[in-house]
Amino acid sequence: MEIMQSTGFQAPCCWSDPCNKTGTQQNRFYMYCLKCILEPLSLPESPGGVAAVESSPYVPCIFCKECYLLAEQNQLLKHMIIEHKLVIADVKLVADFRRYILYWKKRFAEQPITDFCSVVRTNSEAPLEEQDNYFLLCDVLPEDRLLREQLQQKRLREILEQQQRERYDISFHSMCMFCDQEFTGNRSVLLNHMAREHGFNIGLPDNIVNCCEFLTVLQEKLDNLQCLYCEKVFRDKNTLKDHMRKKQHRRINAKNKEYDKFYIINYLEFGKSWEEVQSEDDRELLDNLEEDWSDWEEHPACAVCLFCEQQADTTEKLYLHMQKSHGFDFPKIKSEHGLNFYQQVKLVNFIRREVHHCRCYNCQEKFQSKGGLISHMEEMKHITFLPARSTWDQPQYYFPTYENDTLLCTLSDSEDLITEDQNEDIPVVSEDISNLKALKQSSVLNDLLPPSNERFSAYPESTSVLIGQSSSEHRSC
Repeated sequence: MEIMQSTGFQAPCCWSDPCNKTGTQQNRFYMYCLKCILEPLSLPESPGGVAAVESSPYVPCIFCKECYLLAEQNQLLKHMIIEHKLVIADVKLVADFRRYILYWKKRFAEQPITDFCSVVRTNSEAPLEEQDNYFLLCDVLPEDRLLREQLQQKRLREILEQQQRERYDISFHSMCMFCDQEFTGNRSVLLNHMAREHGFNIGLPDNIVNCCEFLTVLQEKLDNLQCLYCEKVFRDKNTLKDHMRKKQHRRINAKNKEYDKFYIINYLEFGKSWEEVQSEDDRELLDNLEEDWSDWEEHPACAVCLFCEQQADTTEKLYLHMQKSHGFDFPKIKSEHGLNFYQQVKLVNFIRREVHHCRCYNCQEKFQSKGGLISHMEEMKHITFLPARSTWDQPQYYFPTYENDTLLCTLSDSEDLITEDQNEDIPVVSEDISNLKALKQSSVLNDLLPPSNERFSAYPESTSVLIGQSSSEHRSC
């Protein structure tokens, strides 16, 4: 009855009349009313309600009624460490600090702090009264880890939705920070203009979020005569402009954490900034470069025939093709003429150039097409025989006719093809000279000197006397 009176509900007088015949039914109805919900109920909410969480700039202490501005986050953390011995690990990895604090404020009110935090005892060797217990709240606790991930996912969804709205927003309106030109429509028009006309590139429009706030922050710095890169302050606007132009400081400082919230990359992975994401990508690239390449097969470089378009991945196959299809035996020619490496290069470049000009290198006849040339050279057997050495052994043929002529890279010197008979024709002069007179008579230097009678007649008479004296002295010794 007291409950009914407290709620303002008046019971009929017949309910309390013991003589009432229907008293049993009335008592049952009375008990039913006591079990009824007579006023509206509300589910428990975060302190201050949802709207307060979204809009309030203050963050309360988990344990007491102290409140701090969200921008004074470090002051709140310092307060909780000093006054309440609570340490929150990796605060920078918390996506929404206010929601995080409000969640644990509610949980600590429901259960003891030791159910969630690790206890760290300091001065453990000191007397008991000098020891302190600190409580560590970190993502080792599954509940804390899950909370951080949920806050990160929620923030990522909000950021992506905001970015999507900005990508298709045509109501954007702003002025260029460098030329005061006005832009309306989509944000990309202004960003592309500043990058193209002023060399000021803050990134692709699709990589930026909260663009208007970003531009406002940059404009405020310029209004305060502050360089956007080195962040030095100058005395006037003209000096600032000259500085940014000459020092190429028309860009933002990537190390400034103030700009991180305006780039999508900083929201993509839980607890990672753009620098960490980029360094991981670089490490993956280096890891890929250090992978085992033992099973990698190199694509062979193909050499092209001297007379047609046939290609082969080895010189042996190419030489065999030229011999069977055109009657040109390159190894045999190299061996018969004793061609060294440089002479082979000249010969290949000579043939390449003549064939390119559709000119027979034996009879110098010119043709309209390469097919006509090859037919003529095969029929007349002009492919098999080379012209005089002086025709192709010229310095001009050191230079390749085709820049990508792979055949030149496969040529080898002819030393391994020299036969024993050819070795006998090559003069070899030993360091141990036993017959000096015979060597002088057979020396090639004699061809460079005039005849002996002319040589001695050119000397004065005194020279002959000196030579005679020297000879006599030598004999006397």
